[in-house]
Amino acid sequence: MTTLAEAPLPTDRCVRVWFGEHVIAEYTDEPVAALRHQAAMTRRFASLRVTIEPAVSDAKLS
Repeated sequence: MTTLAEAPLPTDRCVRVWFGEHVIAEYTDEPVAALRHQAAMTRRFASLRVTIEPAVSDAKLS
């Protein structure tokens, strides 16, 4: 049996909408919600690049 302490935590994902080299929208959430948001932004901004990648937490930066 896996305890809560042993269960892997979901890694948040960061969705970004790009206009050239500039990020014009950013959204961070758990993976399933981030995938839905990416799909919605891809439909809404069909001519712009939409990326999804693991979110970088402040704890990983230090």
